[in-house]
Amino acid sequence: MKIRNDIRNIAIIAHVDHGKTTLVDELMKQSDTLEAHNKFSERAMDSNDLEKERGITILAKNTAVKYQDTQINILDTPGHADFGGEVERIMKMVDGVILVVDAYEGTMPQTRFVLKKALEQKLRPIVVVNKIDKPSARPKEVLDEVLDLLIELDADEEQLEFPVIYASALHGTSSYSDNPDDQENTMNPVLETIISEIPAPVDNSNEPLQFQVSLLDYNDYVGRIGIGRVFRGTIKVGDNVTLSKLDGSTKNFRVTKLFGFFGLGRVEIQSAKAGDLIAVSGFEDIFVGETVTPVDHVDPLPILRIDEPTLQMTFLVNNSPFAGREGKWVTSSKLNERLNMELQTDVSLRIDPTDSPDAWIVSGRGELHLSILIENLRREGYELQVSRPEVIIKEINGKKHEPFERVQIDTPEEYMGSIIENLGQRKAEMQDMVHTGNGQVRLIFSAPARGLIGFTTEFLSMTRGYGILNHTFEEYLPMVAGGAGERRQGALVSMENGSATTYGIMNLEDRGVIFVEPTTEVYAGMIVGQHNRDNDLSVNVVREKQKTNIRSANKDQTNVIKRPRILTLEESLEFLAEDEYCEVTPESIRLRKKILDKNLREKAGKKSK
Repeated sequence: MKIRNDIRNIAIIAHVDHGKTTLVDELMKQSDTLEAHNKFSERAMDSNDLEKERGITILAKNTAVKYQDTQINILDTPGHADFGGEVERIMKMVDGVILVVDAYEGTMPQTRFVLKKALEQKLRPIVVVNKIDKPSARPKEVLDEVLDLLIELDADEEQLEFPVIYASALHGTSSYSDNPDDQENTMNPVLETIISEIPAPVDNSNEPLQFQVSLLDYNDYVGRIGIGRVFRGTIKVGDNVTLSKLDGSTKNFRVTKLFGFFGLGRVEIQSAKAGDLIAVSGFEDIFVGETVTPVDHVDPLPILRIDEPTLQMTFLVNNSPFAGREGKWVTSSKLNERLNMELQTDVSLRIDPTDSPDAWIVSGRGELHLSILIENLRREGYELQVSRPEVIIKEINGKKHEPFERVQIDTPEEYMGSIIENLGQRKAEMQDMVHTGNGQVRLIFSAPARGLIGFTTEFLSMTRGYGILNHTFEEYLPMVAGGAGERRQGALVSMENGSATTYGIMNLEDRGVIFVEPTTEVYAGMIVGQHNRDNDLSVNVVREKQKTNIRSANKDQTNVIKRPRILTLEESLEFLAEDEYCEVTPESIRLRKKILDKNLREKAGKKSK
């Protein structure tokens, strides 16, 4: 059997913030990838502004580095479970994985999730224990955790015999020793281990072509671009080929352009053969999982499974009293066009029309998946409204099933009681509790996904910011009876239009938490705070102090109001109740009642009861 020794295909996997994108940057800097030296910025692989701000990888990306005449194709995978659809498909394109683990934090839920996908594909892991220079690093214990995790995930004997490298990606150092003092100013141990341990692809380029699309890209000039691996044969520009569609039909087309990957860029190439990772353009309606073959030898590969959405929201055209003030794109046709454009590249997203031409049901993999889409829309100049996120209920064997998540919490012991109590009310079941030393405890729960909506904000205030919360989708299970995770407090709703005043806010401070600052423009029906009771309260936040000629005894004292709580987009989505919308524009995030008029709202409330 011929193999291609000039190439290696690997994916790099890790939990959010364990340093994998930084590690890829260093491999590019220290390899013979000339272009990488010329233009380089920190975390260059994270190209999207949101990725840079949040320090997470949202989209899978490929790059390639050259080392000792070998091209190493590296796929940087998202570490967050909301983007799991991408992870699974990437595992089909590679022959091995680099598992990056933080030398202090050890294995985390997302590590587990991504690693499970890799082991199912029988891929061999190389373990990089990163951040070895941390004073709190505990490499020996972390390595034991990795081994335990592999055993728990049913790794075979070959996968358990994994090579280990200790590194500090931030400082560009690595070594085979777990002693931080033995670190050398080079990434060669990582590059050499990839070449010696990751299997080279089989060279069956003389057989009929099989190229499968694993990822999609879109370009205004060439349209849809299919990114994937050539599993067999050779593909050239100008070839007439057949595309085997997901529904079993076939379409013929001509390959107009081929791209290879090198450094941070795409390079136009004339041909590619078995083992290469490439991008192909020339067909309009190509989709993930479809196979390109010769016209006279149609032999499609098995279709790739795409993760089903678990959460949905209604997206609507903005119709609030402030509609059209701040956005560039405000009409239903523009919003519809943009949502459909998102479908060109995001295969885990689903968009369904509703009875209204101004509303769509958008389904995704989780809160993060959908909130990133909303954030991208507002940055591009769109105005819209969104409803409360709801989990998607499935019917299996005549019974209702809902998505469940595995929740891992690391917290100081003093907050443990209130966390267990709060999650208990959200229908979560505790599965494990481990004291990790230094007064810290790790709690594992299984919880219905609807019970976790809105939990993050409560969790951060419960643990005063010292707790770490991670959760990943596990499976659909029979639906738990009763409510889980609904908001307990009511809202403070403005009953007037105008600008919020210091006097108006001061009079409301003992009623709850205020969300607006003085001079903020508000309208009747807009939510201006959270009530400290469980009912909604209509308030006058624009009220001004009566001007009289009677001098006040304390008139020389300056009025000081508490600092209002300004909600982020995620916090706003978590806060929403069923009868509320979040209004999103390029400049503002506002919460409002679906029915703005107080009397109509009260009537509707009585009817629903």
